[in-house]
Amino acid sequence: MYRPVNRAGLFDAVKLSLHFDPVSTRSVGKRGNPELPHGCCNMRAAFTFTAEGGEMNVSIRHEMNSETSNKMNNEQSHEISNGVSEIRISEIRLSTRIKKTLKQKLATLIPAWEGRVQDIPASGEVLSGPCAVIAFAEEVPKSTWAGYRRIIKISPYARSEDGGAEQVEAWSAELIAGLHQVRLEDEQGEAFTCLYLGSTDSDRVDSGSGMVTRSLRFGVYVPEPQGAAGNNPVTGDPWLVALQLWTANKLGSNWSVYANSWPGGYRMPSVLWRLSGYSTAVAGTSALEVRKQWIGHVLTDDTGLTDQAASHLVQQLALQSRIPMTPLDNEEAGANAMGESHTRYVTVDEVTADLQADAYLNGQIRLTLTQRIRRPVTSAPLMREIHHNKGIE
Repeated sequence: MYRPVNRAGLFDAVKLSLHFDPVSTRSVGKRGNPELPHGCCNMRAAFTFTAEGGEMNVSIRHEMNSETSNKMNNEQSHEISNGVSEIRISEIRLSTRIKKTLKQKLATLIPAWEGRVQDIPASGEVLSGPCAVIAFAEEVPKSTWAGYRRIIKISPYARSEDGGAEQVEAWSAELIAGLHQVRLEDEQGEAFTCLYLGSTDSDRVDSGSGMVTRSLRFGVYVPEPQGAAGNNPVTGDPWLVALQLWTANKLGSNWSVYANSWPGGYRMPSVLWRLSGYSTAVAGTSALEVRKQWIGHVLTDDTGLTDQAASHLVQQLALQSRIPMTPLDNEEAGANAMGESHTRYVTVDEVTADLQADAYLNGQIRLTLTQRIRRPVTSAPLMREIHHNKGIE
């Protein structure tokens, strides 16, 4: 027997269970979907009425979208934070190893310091005797080919009775000669390079010790950790492989030839080739001319040898107008090659060298290579029939 249900009492019970607020009531659209206010979680109540005994089964489901979203955002933020923390810890350890290596190098360069190479003195601490102070300055965003860069200030201190400003000048010259473009290795065998960036301030007298000092700025470059390829050609761009093989053949087996970026643990003397530009142009109705610009870095521990090697490469590139590439199989050669047999070549279009450029960071050689390739032929359906009628006007 059907008994009517007290609807008023029913909705009062539902309102109490949902913490119903009459001020925040929501209208219901034509399809019965509640129009939720902005920022409110989606809450639905499903009602089921029974015919016997007037019992009421009410099932309420809360879909806490905002809570789930916040939880996911918190987890992602936590993962990002952990990743940043790990990177930062790695950089701190790297900086510690670099500073330790530099202290050992400075103590060797200037024996008069008797190993007195230290960090910035604490407040109230007075420096004693001729010494040097190392301090980390700003960090610079990583270069894609040079790696991590950190600025370091090295300040030599000289007593007035030992020569003062003149002694600081002499020590500064020794530091620049002993560190600029010099490859060093830390205790873990990781290599880094120092580049002299100049002095930002004039000579000054330290108020505590009365000694004369000057700050020298050096950029420390640490390559990204990766395998040192040496003379082994890299896989990838066949132009780059050909350029590496050609360079190794011209300079000899004692040279290392790298591609794209300086590797961790790089050796000297060495050459790095990296791509700096790419362009194409239409060459006739059936060919394209591809042009690639390359930058070459020639790095040695001797300025004269560096200039000689860079000049030799430029001269040889100008004399040999074409560089052979890896031979292709018959199918690929027939589709792409414009030259004879199955060996492709790249043509030397222009090559110059700036011997005053920074070898490690900027590179001395600018090279443009070109090659013509066949344009793909667009396939079109053939004519099946031709109708001819002389009567057509």
